[in-house]
Amino acid sequence: MKKHLGLAIVSIASLLVTSCNLDDFSGNPVGDRIEFENHSISPVLLKTTPEFEDVEIYNILSSEDTYVPDFTYGSMADGAGLLRNFDKTFTLINNIEADYSVARITLDPTFKPVKGEHILNAVATANTAQCSGSMITRLEHGFGPLYLSGGEWGGNSKGVFATDPFRDPNAASVPNMLTAMGQWSTENAVAIGQRAYSNKTVVFIGDDDSDNEIPSGQLGMYVGRKGDLQSGKLYGLKVTSPGVTYEMDMEEGVAYDMEFVELTEKNIDLLDAEAKSKGVLGFSRLEDIDWRRGTPDNNREVYLTVTGRDRPDLIGKGTRSGRIYKVELNDIDPAGAGKITCVLDGDKIGGVAEAFHSPDNILVTENYAYIQEDPNGIQDFKPAADHFARLYQYDLNTGALKTVLECDQVGAAAQGYGTIDRTWEITGMIDISETIGVNNTFLLITQNHGWERADGVPFTDPTANPDVANSRKEGSMLYVIKGLER
Repeated sequence: MKKHLGLAIVSIASLLVTSCNLDDFSGNPVGDRIEFENHSISPVLLKTTPEFEDVEIYNILSSEDTYVPDFTYGSMADGAGLLRNFDKTFTLINNIEADYSVARITLDPTFKPVKGEHILNAVATANTAQCSGSMITRLEHGFGPLYLSGGEWGGNSKGVFATDPFRDPNAASVPNMLTAMGQWSTENAVAIGQRAYSNKTVVFIGDDDSDNEIPSGQLGMYVGRKGDLQSGKLYGLKVTSPGVTYEMDMEEGVAYDMEFVELTEKNIDLLDAEAKSKGVLGFSRLEDIDWRRGTPDNNREVYLTVTGRDRPDLIGKGTRSGRIYKVELNDIDPAGAGKITCVLDGDKIGGVAEAFHSPDNILVTENYAYIQEDPNGIQDFKPAADHFARLYQYDLNTGALKTVLECDQVGAAAQGYGTIDRTWEITGMIDISETIGVNNTFLLITQNHGWERADGVPFTDPTANPDVANSRKEGSMLYVIKGLER
């Protein structure tokens, strides 16, 4: 009884707070107030390729900045979502993965960070890493705002967290988990646009299972009534074309038949066993998910990143250096017959994606997919992957793949920002063009592995993770990227 009453109170409070916020771009000319600058004291540590030399990059927040009152931008910042407020400020919700928390950062009307606090902390998550995240908004989904984040590693709260972006930070120790979506090694949970299925809310869940013998990262799908995240049904993707037992049985560029089979278990071990017994396909670490913007048909086009795992018993079963998949959903029923295609195969020597080194996160616009890497050390068998983390642009219409930029770790090391033997990750990229009123503008994050304070004090905010002494010491950086096509 108390539990149900508490949920009702939270729901009402959420509605009251949300009423004071504008969570979607409504055509108002806000872009003329934006003044992009390097607000951080840290330098820009990304370098573009010649083809993208006109792209502008600004470092607006890093772990060594102190001007945001009583707030530390912690270790392994990851998934994010941005909202625009009626008072002309902006609210950035940002996972701090290694601090097991979710931060709320306020930016002023010029887009300068001015305040930070944590709205979900390590107490709430039971020290479970909050990896990728996604924002539900009224414009795109018909309800919200609500922020979803995935509990992946560390603690045992593995599943989907739902957080009111405007909750009181004093409630940061109280979690709201969406139990109907099951327990997975959850990298992300992403609700596709409401135009895909007008009367339904469809959420995809990425399972970053890292089994060393059988690819076990499954694609989960939750389907409920529009706005209902609690009482719907859970499914897993099954390939129905003959001859496909493992993901590596699917060739690049070939569309295979698939459908979604219903799953009833919710516990992580029982759910995994049920999925395998029903033929749900396993991937070698299914990481991030996003959906194509534009028409309703576009919205039923879902893209997956599989980061890969280089282990002897997985060869021939799961990808080693990474793949990108396209899932084309049924026009009428999200669980109905559809297609899955590997559009980019990083294991294919001489292929368009030969340079892939563990693609991790993905952002999809109407015409492009932006693929972000988290290198896992597989260059020994594939020299083309011997590079620092990259951001790629994949043209959804032509199939062209281009390198946009790469982490400048050589330059960074020369300036005292880490070493070249601890490879960074590019992550958390979101399209903020419509929210801020400036076209072709994105946020992007780097997890600067190996960059630590000289005095050994961790880049950890005690309001995020009280166990500062045992936390990770490395920092993160938040960038604005302006001039990429959408």
